[in-house]
Amino acid sequence: MAGRRSILIIILILFVGAMVGSLLGQLFGYVLPEGVVKQFFLQSVEFSLGGILGGENDAVELNLGVISLIFGLRITLNFAGLLGLAVAYYFLRYFR
Repeated sequence: MAGRRSILIIILILFVGAMVGSLLGQLFGYVLPEGVVKQFFLQSVEFSLGGILGGENDAVELNLGVISLIFGLRITLNFAGLLGLAVAYYFLRYFR
């Protein structure tokens, strides 16, 4: 069991890889001139909890009368974020 990683560490490394990739994609988008390449780096796809459940906004509201709870989750993916995720996965596989 000494060589096994915790699932929390794996998720954290993949999350950081996606964050760094998205940040680099945004930076490339600001540096590159107008054109197809810039559009490619800046184009993203969003998934939200409210959109999945049919809500009007990005959050889901649970009204219990006395208290109202609001849950929200939005994931934005772009090419550079997916590339960062792939690089993080490669590092996880390489540095066992």
